[in-house]
Amino acid sequence: MEVQILNHNNSILNSFLAELRDVTVQKDAMRFRKNIERVGWFLAYEASKSLNYQVQNVTTPLSDSQENTVSDAVVVASVLRAGMPLHNGVLEVFDTAENAFVSAYRIENPDGSLEFKIEYNAAPNLEGKTVLLCDPMLATGNSMLLAYQALLKHGTPKQVIILSVIGSEKGVEFVNEKFPSNSKLIIAAVDPILDEKSYIVPGLGDAGDLCYGSKE
Repeated sequence: MEVQILNHNNSILNSFLAELRDVTVQKDAMRFRKNIERVGWFLAYEASKSLNYQVQNVTTPLSDSQENTVSDAVVVASVLRAGMPLHNGVLEVFDTAENAFVSAYRIENPDGSLEFKIEYNAAPNLEGKTVLLCDPMLATGNSMLLAYQALLKHGTPKQVIILSVIGSEKGVEFVNEKFPSNSKLIIAAVDPILDEKSYIVPGLGDAGDLCYGSKE
C-alpha cells in the first residue's frame, strides 16, 4: 500500500490541523466541522492524482478546448458519524460521485478489550469503481477494515483510497497489512502513540463528539 502523509510538507493544511487539535478552538463545534471539511478538500485533491483521465472536448464562447477529466466512477464512502464532515469536504471536490455510508463503532468492554460492530451499510454497486473511504481518525484501523469488508457486499472496487485526518503509526501499519496491495492511504498527519484506550496521542480527542456533541 502506498502511504502519503500530507503534513510532511508545509502548506495551509497544517494551520487547519493546528486548529483541529487546539482545545480552545475545539469549543466551536461549527469551526471544528468546517476544518475537517477543509482537510477533506486537500485529501480529495491528492486522491484525484491517482485516478484515470480522458480527453473531453469543451466548447468555450470563443473556440473549443480539450481538457483531461476524470474517467473513473468514484464513490465517496464514509464511516458514520465522525466521517460526515470529511465526507462533505471530499464531496465538494468530487461533486458528481456516488455515495456510501457505513456505521462502525467500538464497544469498550469492562475488561478493557474492544469490539467493533457494523449496524448500517448503504452503498451503490461498487464493482469496478474507485472508492474513497473516509474516516477522520485512523486509530487501531479495525473500524476502517470492518467498513471496507462491509462495503465488499456491494461489489469489488477497482481501487480503494483511504482518506483520514489523523492516524496512529499502529493504525497505518494495520491497514497497510490488511488492505489490498493496490490500495492507497492519504492522511494529513500520523502521530506516534496509541494509548491503552486506543486513543491517538497527541491526536485531537473524540472527533465525533467534537463535531456533534457527546453521546450516551
